Amino acid sequence: MQLGLTEELYQQVGRYYDHPDFTPRERLAAEFAERFAIDHTAIDDELWGRMKEHFSDVELLELTVTVGFCVGLGRAFQVLDIARDFDVLWSREPPPDKVH
Repeated sequence: MQLGLTEELYQQVGRYYDHPDFTPRERLAAEFAERFAIDHTAIDDELWGRMKEHFSDVELLELTVTVGFCVGLGRAFQVLDIARDFDVLWSREPPPDKVH
């Protein structure tokens, strides 16, 4: 919150792609994080090209490590059934109750 992220803007993260208060860098970081979490194979040369226009190599490394850590921690929490504040399906697999 110290860097200007208000509660109202935080509530709009799901609309990062078209919400006017997100900067181009924030939109790209959110898109990268979303692809990394949901379908990492969708991180292609086109996305890397756009990312390199807005981030240095060091920033890209830091972003990748941070997103990887957060995704891994979130999945560990899911496996251990720890602190579920909201229900989000981070995989393209059907929810357990939808599997036949």
